[in-house]
Amino acid sequence: QVQLQESGPGLVKPSQTLSLTCTVSGGSITTSGVYSSWIRQSPGKGLEWMGAIAYSGITYYSPSLKSHTSISRDTSKNQFTLQLSSVTPEDTGVYYCVQDRDRPYDYWGRGIQVTVSS
Repeated sequence: QVQLQESGPGLVKPSQTLSLTCTVSGGSITTSGVYSSWIRQSPGKGLEWMGAIAYSGITYYSPSLKSHTSISRDTSKNQFTLQLSSVTPEDTGVYYCVQDRDRPYDYWGRGIQVTVSS
């Protein structure tokens, strides 16, 4: 069974770079057809897709976040990583790593709370 687990700091200061890692078990991130995404939910808002990295390594980003978002992967560790630069308090929220395997967004991590505050 595929499982995803987010890790990273729970508190980040404004203007710093947030870095989160998703460790995947039970299935390779390079399996053909797999897309690995980051989705977040800020207080009082709905889910926001931030970007994804395909099984091929190609990355895709939300146009509104593209300028300060980067997604990469470490295939040797079966992990993919989100970096969000120049964070502001508006970046506070719960961040989820998600994968498409058999259906869109069919595997989710439990989520990690990130607070941006000085």
